Amino acid sequence: MTIDNRLQADVDRAGRRAAELGRRLADADVPRPAGMTAPSPHRGPAAPWQDVIVRRSQLLDVVAVTAAVTLGYVLRFDRSVEVDLFEPRGGQYVLISVVLAEAWMLALGMVGSRSPRVLGSGREEYLRVVRATVTLFGITAIVCYLVKFDLARSYVAVALPLGIALVAGGRWLLANKLHHERARGEFQRCTLVVGARDAVIDLCSRVGRNHQAGFRVVGMCLPGGTSIPSPVDGVPVLGNIEEAADVARALDVDAVAVTASDGATPQALKQLAWDLEPTGAQLVVVPALADVASPRLMVTPVDGVPVVQVSPPGYSGLQHLLKRILDVVGATLILLVVAVPMAVLAGVVRLTSPGPAIFTQQRIGLNGMPFTLYKLRTMRQDAEAELAAVLDGDVGVFYKPKADPRVTRLGRFLRKYSLDEFPQLLNVLKGDMSLVGPRPQIELEVAQYDDALRRRLFVKPGLTGLWQVSGRNDLSLDQGTRLDLYYVENWSLLGDIGILLRTARAVISHSGSY
Repeated sequence: MTIDNRLQADVDRAGRRAAELGRRLADADVPRPAGMTAPSPHRGPAAPWQDVIVRRSQLLDVVAVTAAVTLGYVLRFDRSVEVDLFEPRGGQYVLISVVLAEAWMLALGMVGSRSPRVLGSGREEYLRVVRATVTLFGITAIVCYLVKFDLARSYVAVALPLGIALVAGGRWLLANKLHHERARGEFQRCTLVVGARDAVIDLCSRVGRNHQAGFRVVGMCLPGGTSIPSPVDGVPVLGNIEEAADVARALDVDAVAVTASDGATPQALKQLAWDLEPTGAQLVVVPALADVASPRLMVTPVDGVPVVQVSPPGYSGLQHLLKRILDVVGATLILLVVAVPMAVLAGVVRLTSPGPAIFTQQRIGLNGMPFTLYKLRTMRQDAEAELAAVLDGDVGVFYKPKADPRVTRLGRFLRKYSLDEFPQLLNVLKGDMSLVGPRPQIELEVAQYDDALRRRLFVKPGLTGLWQVSGRNDLSLDQGTRLDLYYVENWSLLGDIGILLRTARAVISHSGSY
């Protein structure tokens, strides 16, 4: 066969494959989420929804940066300093402010803080904002030193921290708006998932639970392709792994997520990346790791291959000393505020039902050590003796009847707003508990832990936790335990502060409480 004949045969095969793929996609009737462009034969560098969120971030950055340098100027040259706009130094700082603002905007763009892939992502976005700002002011300080210009320290002392706070605040507002829109199905990346069946299904379920990430799975490519009954978990199977690039091109997706599979070899991934280049689709490689926070990951290139190093969880050290300080200071301040209301509530508990105001119970804490937990009593005095009858012998790892007849009328109110937990601030001061951590359980529950759940005991139990601020009892057992284990594995001081801030909102909304 001549070269021309072989080329013609390849073209014919490609044509037949394209026709078959087109028929398959038409039969699948794959919907595109709201806010996405319709498929087109020639994809541009960015979808319209990406342009929208980038323009939003640019506008907010302009407002934040302009406000920071303006306030830096105004506070530096106030009435106590006889310098105005038209005098040499005043006019000089006006020019400096304009140049600094433009350079600031440029720096934020150069570090990719306004990339659609980063916007709304959380920690990484804020790190890039801080990195760009600190780098800019560092370069500015070096330049001023080299040219022997005495840049006013008070000007920098205002503009630098205020700028970071304003830019980060604007990004927070933008992220909240973006997350609400994504929860409605807008501004999402149309995503094709490729890989082994179990890994693909797991990723699809995770994407379905977390709309904030901005991925919406519209199809999958599995080993065996269309020989598999479609759809799988509601997602159509559009081809096998080798056809992923053709499917992505025909469907005009925004991203292709590759999970673990025998076919995901380095050469196959490289070829897929090459094939996706003309389409503008983002290649996302999902490692076989789950529930590991990004601060514990470090990517190191080894002979051209990115190797992900995972640092072990930190259960001791300086960070935990700081956590203890936060616990003591935080619990003391909260007690100063709630001491009188707690005493009043204790008196009302005594008046409305017989028995002590404070309920005590043995719970299991750090490393399996028992301790006495304090609560305002929300049940009848003989509630413990009635537990077996209420549960009818069905005591699981996490048991909490939704309509418990033992709870008093006042007790339901106290539980609704978590007011019964106030006395546990004393447990925090004693060192039995922390402000943040997995909720403590009784020995009967802990005895049923498997190896994974025993990791809950590696940290002190908490007054509030990631499970509690993410839905409390409205979450399934699997979702809740996954959140607790995620907290244990990826604990950080900043994470604790974030959970404490979210706790107030969760208590006020009282969703999932009973």
